[in-house]
Amino acid sequence: MRLTSDFFVSALVRRCFSENAYASVVSKGALEAGAIYIVVDRRDGCFDLYGPAPQSAFDGMTPGGRLFEVLLKAAPKDELDRRLASERRMDPDVWIVEIEDREGRVFWDLADS
Repeated sequence: MRLTSDFFVSALVRRCFSENAYASVVSKGALEAGAIYIVVDRRDGCFDLYGPAPQSAFDGMTPGGRLFEVLLKAAPKDELDRRLASERRMDPDVWIVEIEDREGRVFWDLADS
């Protein structure tokens, strides 16, 4: 069973706080099925961006039915902003969650590279 986007984002934010990281919802999308993007601010001027993994990455055992893939790694803020603007042009119903964590943790499952 796939969790709704609003429920998933709420759980992700709580998990971050429980692991002593700060998280905030920068953009709210469609409650039921909006795509979710996770920005990790490493607090050193570099940002990581994770987005929904393609369906081919799923093995049927994914908790909550969501996997993420790396879209940007250690990118500067302007590159991150350009990529997110592009994603919003394609789908204005996206969720964007920003996590501040010096260790660069994403707090959810990533697709195998």
